[in-house]
Amino acid sequence: MIALAFIGLLVGVILLMFAFIGILYSLRGTPMKSVAAVGDRSGPPSVSDPLFLRTVELFTGTMLVSGHRVELLANGEELYPRLWDDLQSATRSITLQMYYCRPGVMADTLAAILSERARAGVRVLFLHDAFGSIDLTKEYLDGLREAGVTIAVFRPVHWYSLHKAQSRSHIRVVVVDGRVGYTGGFGLDDKWFGDGRHADQWRDTNVRFTGPAVLELQATFAAGWVEATGTLIVGEEFFPLQNDDATGAQVAGLLHAAPSIGSTSASRFLALSITGARERLYITNSYFVPDRAFRALLIAAVRRGVDVRVLTAGKRTDVKTTRWAGRAVYGDLLAGGVRMYEYEPTMMHAKTFVVDGRWCTVGTMNFDNRSMVFNDESNLLVFDADVGSALEEMFHADLTCSHEITLARYQKRPWTERLVELGASMVARLL
Repeated sequence: MIALAFIGLLVGVILLMFAFIGILYSLRGTPMKSVAAVGDRSGPPSVSDPLFLRTVELFTGTMLVSGHRVELLANGEELYPRLWDDLQSATRSITLQMYYCRPGVMADTLAAILSERARAGVRVLFLHDAFGSIDLTKEYLDGLREAGVTIAVFRPVHWYSLHKAQSRSHIRVVVVDGRVGYTGGFGLDDKWFGDGRHADQWRDTNVRFTGPAVLELQATFAAGWVEATGTLIVGEEFFPLQNDDATGAQVAGLLHAAPSIGSTSASRFLALSITGARERLYITNSYFVPDRAFRALLIAAVRRGVDVRVLTAGKRTDVKTTRWAGRAVYGDLLAGGVRMYEYEPTMMHAKTFVVDGRWCTVGTMNFDNRSMVFNDESNLLVFDADVGSALEEMFHADLTCSHEITLARYQKRPWTERLVELGASMVARLL
C-alpha cells in the first residue's frame, strides 16, 4: 500500500510538473527588451544608414536584394481581379497557403480557377490552416481533389499534437509558376471584397511582387508543406532557375517569421525597424497589443523627434478582446507622445508600416505577442522610396476615415471600459 501510494504521488507530481511547463510554454513572450549599439555612441543604425539593411538581414535571415517589382493592392477591389488573372495565366504550378477560409462567392471563384488549371495540367498545391479554415466543407475540398488539386491541412488538432495547437500558420502565400508572388492580410471570404470603406467590406493591404523574393515565398510555402505532408518540394517546377520577371530595381526580401522559444525573427525585425526611425513611423495594424518593451521603443522614438502614429481597428473589429487589451496600454503610448487612431467604417485588417518614407513592410504579422511568438507569418520587406510614398499616402487617406484618441479623451473613458480593458490585458499574451 505504501509503495502504491508513493507511485501515485510520484505520478501526480510528474503530471503537475508537465502541466506547469505547458502553461509556461503557452504564456511565453519574447525576451527582447531593448536595442543597443555597444561601443557606438550614435546608437542603432537608422534606415538611411547602409548598415541598417545588413543588420536586418543578419538578424532575420531575410535576403534584401534588388530585382523586384512591387505593387501595392488595397482592398479586394484591387487585389482579386489581379490575383484571378495571374492564377488563370499559370502554365506550370500554383502554390496557395491560406489561414482564413470560408464558403462563399470568393471561395467558389477560386475553386473554379484552380480546378480549371489543374485539369489543364498545372500542378496545384493548396495548404490551409486547420483552425482558420475549419468552415471549408468536405464537399468543397473533395471537388478540388477530383479536379486534380493536391490539398493538405496545416497542424490539425489531435491529442498527440496539442503542444502545437496554439501555433498557427497565419501565412498567406500565392505563387504562380515560381515567378509571381502575393502576400498580405487577405483571406478567402466574401468580406474581403470591396473598397474597405463600407461596414461589410474589410480594409486590407496586400502586395503583388516579382523578383528573387518570390522564391523565398515559395520556400516559406515548402516549409509548411513538408510539415503537413512529409514531402519537401524542390526542383525547377516550383523553383525555376531562370526568371524573366526578376528585372525590377526595387530592394526587397521575404521574412518568414516562425514560432520559437526566446528571441524571434519577428521581434528582432520590429525592434530594428522602430529604432531605425528618425523622421516618421506610420504603423497600420489590426491587432495592436505592444508589450512593455515595445511601448518603450515607440516612446523612445518620439523622444528622438520621430512622428510616431498608429492606426488600428476600432469598434468594428472582429476580435473584441484584442481591441480591449490594446486599449489598456493606450495611456502609456499617448502620454509618451505616440498618436493613436482607430478606423471607423469597417474592420481594419491591414498589417503594414513605413519608416522615414522608405523602409516598409506588407504582410500578415500583427503587432501582438501571438504574431511575434506563436504564429508563422509572411511579410514582404521593401526598401524603396516609391513604395514608401505610396504607403504613406494610403496611411493619410485612412486617417480621414478614422478618429484620433487623445490622452484627455482616453482618461475620461468610463470605469466599465477600464474594467474590461484590465480583464483583456491579463490574457494579452494569448491573443
